[in-house]
Amino acid sequence: MWFKNLLVYRLTQNLAFDVEALEQALASKRARACESQELTTYGFVAPFGKGADAPLVHVGGDFLLVGARKEERILPGSVVRDAVAEKVEEIETEQMRKVYKKERDQIKDEIVQAFLPRAFIRRSSTFAAIAPKLGLILVNSPSPKRAEDLLSTLREVLGTLPVRPATVKISPSATMTDWLKTQKAAEDFFVLDECELRDTHEDGGIVRCKRQDLTSEELQMHLNTGKVVTQLAVAWQDKLSFVLDDKMVIKRLKFEDLLQDQAEQDGGDDALGQLAASFALMMLTLSDFLPLLLGALGGEELPQEAMGLTSNVDVRVATDLGAALDESDELYPAAVEFVRSQERPSTSALQRHFKIPYNRAARILEELEQCGVVTKMHTDGSRRLVAGEAVS
Repeated sequence: MWFKNLLVYRLTQNLAFDVEALEQALASKRARACESQELTTYGFVAPFGKGADAPLVHVGGDFLLVGARKEERILPGSVVRDAVAEKVEEIETEQMRKVYKKERDQIKDEIVQAFLPRAFIRRSSTFAAIAPKLGLILVNSPSPKRAEDLLSTLREVLGTLPVRPATVKISPSATMTDWLKTQKAAEDFFVLDECELRDTHEDGGIVRCKRQDLTSEELQMHLNTGKVVTQLAVAWQDKLSFVLDDKMVIKRLKFEDLLQDQAEQDGGDDALGQLAASFALMMLTLSDFLPLLLGALGGEELPQEAMGLTSNVDVRVATDLGAALDESDELYPAAVEFVRSQERPSTSALQRHFKIPYNRAARILEELEQCGVVTKMHTDGSRRLVAGEAVS
């Protein structure tokens, strides 16, 4: 049970995680197989072990491990299109008439329903570690979409889950670029032999280096022409290595043999014991590593500092909500106006409208929820304006 990727989320409020209550909540939405006419299902699975008796929450010291599984039927679009085209051609030839869009859509629906029971099944699992004392949730995935699927489903069964992606006060790209320019990383961190550089101009190029000496003159020339580091392979102490990108995604996380050997000794001969030991040792290591990484990247931007608000302030009665939030993100005033014009505000809508990264859009929407502008995410993944917020 060694995580291979890492997305770090910060709990924005104190939330007590009672193991028994959490187990019951997850049990209300267990993973299940797709029915014959279902495209996808999503639910929680036991992190370790199989069967109905396997616990959905694994407890390892101060840490909790949960897992979710998505099952979906794979129906290639090209197969459906070919079948629709064949059926339309048959009708037009036999009945000597034109098939228009409404009838074509009906034919497509019928074909999809006929093909679904024979479609291939694909399953994928995502795991998350909850560290209540650290106020963090760590998701073993490089994909914000997969992480949000798990977190939103967890929020659904718990009724609340106030989290947002962890952010730092200095751009990770700026810090990584400085590490390469000065040829010196933060204490206990070591630059390895892989990086990605991007030109900051709109039509700028990309340079990818693998198994290269990153102290070379050639690389320094790229940096001197204005390219910035967007991915960098780094090691921490003698315990782990990883690739960090400019969106704070940790990829290809590898725990060194020393830790894996120790977990193997601690776990004994039992397979479940091995899994439990590796999870416990992994989380103890990450508990030491993550604060140092966040510090090396300029320090974490904590939710209270970002919002500039105390928990007992009702910002819904603020005369200027945009001004109240402006200290954190320059887009907040415009974001407030934008979501007020939307019937169903969403992260993707914010991302498209303002042309910003997913994590930033998700953070804005999460804080607008806390500020009473939008509702919590519904079971279908949608949000709406809180009652009283007019749609223009």
